[in-house]
Amino acid sequence: MNLISIGWRESFAQQLLSFPDCIAGRVALTHRERYVVWTEAGEIEAAPSGRMRQTVGLWPTTGDWVALRPGGSIEAVLERETAIVRKQPGKAMAEQVLAANLDVLFVVAGLDHDFNPRRIERYLMLAKEGGVRPVLILNKADLLEDTSDLLRQAKELAGGCPVIVMSAQSGLGVKELENYVGTGETAALAGSSGVGKSTMLNRLMGVERQATQQVREHDSRGMHTTSSRELFLLPQGWLLMDLPGIRELQLVSGVESVPEVFDDVELAAKDCRFRNCKHEKEQGCAVVKAVDASRLAAYQKLKKEAALAERQVDLVAALKEKKRTKVLHKAMRRIEDQD
Repeated sequence: MNLISIGWRESFAQQLLSFPDCIAGRVALTHRERYVVWTEAGEIEAAPSGRMRQTVGLWPTTGDWVALRPGGSIEAVLERETAIVRKQPGKAMAEQVLAANLDVLFVVAGLDHDFNPRRIERYLMLAKEGGVRPVLILNKADLLEDTSDLLRQAKELAGGCPVIVMSAQSGLGVKELENYVGTGETAALAGSSGVGKSTMLNRLMGVERQATQQVREHDSRGMHTTSSRELFLLPQGWLLMDLPGIRELQLVSGVESVPEVFDDVELAAKDCRFRNCKHEKEQGCAVVKAVDASRLAAYQKLKKEAALAERQVDLVAALKEKKRTKVLHKAMRRIEDQD
């Protein structure tokens, strides 16, 4: 298997020099603590080494490049160029990396009951924050006679990123995806269950690789057909990952990405005549006047959520550093006592 064809780059080659006894591999499938890894010699099964389990660092996820010892032992995860990261479900402030080393995130929304502006905004935030190019896909165009209204809404949400109207079932618009992914690049399909991601993958592969299920008629929601994150090498020369449907999309950061996703709000804010305006209820505020109320509410909510998440991340990092320093000082005192 040619490594360049599956995303190998010079930045990874430089990192691998630190592991002279290892070869490079890319994680193609994650199943608990077992991994399917692609190497020049072919596909192998791998697991983290004992040394890796004892150190605090990156843990492998689909899309990662790893330093691999003979026999399938993962010695280290090479530093990621990009990543799609959300807050781990629950109260604990922990990150969950959904996919690593992506070039493009195809955010898929259904042109049925699934079209949810607030969910789309969050996916776009995850892409921008992770350094990944977002492309918004409006699937199931075959279900509507006129898609113009939802297309207009989608373009307003997209913040300048490309928008594709598609029907994975009929093939309409599927080939257009190739305009946004180059040879050897990696993309992922993200969206709620039932939007047609697996059908889209099967259409691109030319074979039935992923199982598909019918959605419920009353709300267009589907079961989690895809249960694992897996890379597929497409005949078109690029890689695609089908992410399982995600119910919770809480942010772990994103303050700097909010203006990119809500560029219409930021543009309107330039005309606001009030200094330090919160753009909430101020009479005469240019933003309140120009931006749809639900859109503005989403902007305020995500901005506050991102700021809170960053403060929590900083607090967790400070506590970890305090604990590390305490352990170090204890070790130094033991050494001094021995002397």
